[in-house]
Formats: sequence, C-alpha cells, structure tokens
Amino acid sequence: MISLLKGKIVSLYEGETIIMTSAGVGYSVFINPATREKLKEGEEVEILTYLAVRENAMELFGFLTPGEKDLFLKFLDVSGIGPRSALHLLSLGSVEEITGAIGKGDVEYLTKVSGVGKKTAERIVVELKNKVNKQIGHGLESDNLEGSLGDVVDGLLTLGYSPSEARDVAKKLEPGSKTSQQLLKEALRMLSR
Repeated sequence: MISLLKGKIVSLYEGETIIMTSAGVGYSVFINPATREKLKEGEEVEILTYLAVRENAMELFGFLTPGEKDLFLKFLDVSGIGPRSALHLLSLGSVEEITGAIGKGDVEYLTKVSGVGKKTAERIVVELKNKVNKQIGHGLESDNLEGSLGDVVDGLLTLGYSPSEARDVAKKLEPGSKTSQQLLKEALRMLSR
C-alpha cells in the first residue's frame, strides 16, 4: 500500500494533484480543495496517502496532517460514505471544527457538503459521535465553548436554535465576569437583530 508520497508538485488540477517523486514516477492524488489551496506548483511536499482499490480503479487520496487522514478513515467506516465523499467532508473546515460539530450532533453543518443529505449526516453523527468525543474530550474544547458559553449554547438549543446558530453566536460573546443568564440574554439580542 502507498501510505506516503514525497516529491515535487507538477500540477494542481481542480480534481487531482500530480506529484513527481525523485524516482521519476508521477502519482495522481485527490486532495480536498482547502488543502489544495495551501499547495503551489513546483514545491516539494510530503503527503500522507490512502490507496482506495476498487474493481475498476486504484485512487490515491492525500492529506497534509495525520489528523486529516485519521478523520478521513473514520468517515470511511460510516456506511454509505466512500472516499470521495469523505474527502469532500474534510473541506468543511479544520479537523477540530468538523469533529466538534460531530461531537455536538450538528447535522446541519455536515449537510453543507454536496452529496451529504440529512440522513447521511445523521448516520455520521450516530456512528462517529462517541469516537470523536473520546478524541476531543466531549467536543467543547475545539470551539472553546466551555463553562458559561457552553451553557449559552445549551440554552439556545433548548429554545430551538440550530447548533450552528448557537455555536456561532456563542463565539461572538465575551464572557468576562458575566453569568450564563446574562450571556444568554446577550446572545438572544444578537440573534434577534
């Protein structure tokens, strides 16, 4: 199995990237768009890879960090998610943001990817929530929404706001010495604008 490529980027196409190794072999690697933006033609790279072998094709998928590859492999464990869908899910944000959303059960966040509907997103949450919660410690640290800010998110969810709305407004709050109640009122004012 090919698990790492080291070489020069020969070309960056929209769907795939070609990496030429020092042995003169060019490999076609699928990389998520967010990662591809960080790369430049002609630069030397070291990319972790996953080789997907199917009946009629062998495809390489590339990652800059072990965290990206680990999350990609977790997505592949979910029934109905193939390598390309898993790669597109990685383009939602950083590994921390994605695992935080899964840990909180934020289905709406996951459906922003083309080809991932509500049922698939719910399946991702059900099958991966416990795995990512163990990895990130209940999912709050990734967004720094602990203590009173975590209470605000819980309160907004109880009032019927979506997880992404609750998370986004909580990130804008400055807790200082304010109580959870004061912060919740402030959040509700922000949401009513």
